[in-house]
Amino acid sequence: MSSVTKIEPLGAVRERVLANLRQEIIAGRLRPGDRLVERELAERFGVSRVPVREAIRALVAEGFVHFETPRRTVVRRLTPNDVKELFELREALEVYAAGLAAARATPQDLAEVEELLERAATATEAGDAEAITDINSRLHDRIVAMADNSLLLEALEPVAGRLRWMTRRNEEWPQLLVEHRELYEAIASGDPERARAHALAHVRTNYRSTVRQLFGEAELP
Repeated sequence: MSSVTKIEPLGAVRERVLANLRQEIIAGRLRPGDRLVERELAERFGVSRVPVREAIRALVAEGFVHFETPRRTVVRRLTPNDVKELFELREALEVYAAGLAAARATPQDLAEVEELLERAATATEAGDAEAITDINSRLHDRIVAMADNSLLLEALEPVAGRLRWMTRRNEEWPQLLVEHRELYEAIASGDPERARAHALAHVRTNYRSTVRQLFGEAELP
């Protein structure tokens, strides 16, 4: 009986390569200034150059990499203004989402956030940077989902990866855990004003921490 080799669709290959490269950038395995070479990446992932080329174009659109020249693609070096603009957007959307979440969260929603907080505490104690980044991102995603506003989700989607990449640089993990617990309690209280206040304080504190990690004690832009 002959075996049939399953051929992975080109679109699926592209998405797999894209997801792997995006995660390597977010986790810091590919660092700002590192070059992405189609031929080398195709060999590493065991694919043709076409899905690699398409994945790189998607990363350009997402703001992770850019073309230094037509033949040279590198991971972007974040500037203070990049950080400022993304956190301004985060402040506008996530603070609003927290208020909606306080008004609309169900007991099941809150239970899911509690579970994420427990996992975040375990990862923080272990000092597992990648797990902390993943769990904290899921927590913020869950809060936005609790707002139950599809347009809000769509507005955040194009920058979600860059925000995750940026906040990965904030390694003040115990403080992040405290802030997330306080934000959860504010949302669970059902008081939108209290939730918005905690979300605003959290975003601004995270902004200052991220700037310190990326640029030292440079003045905030």
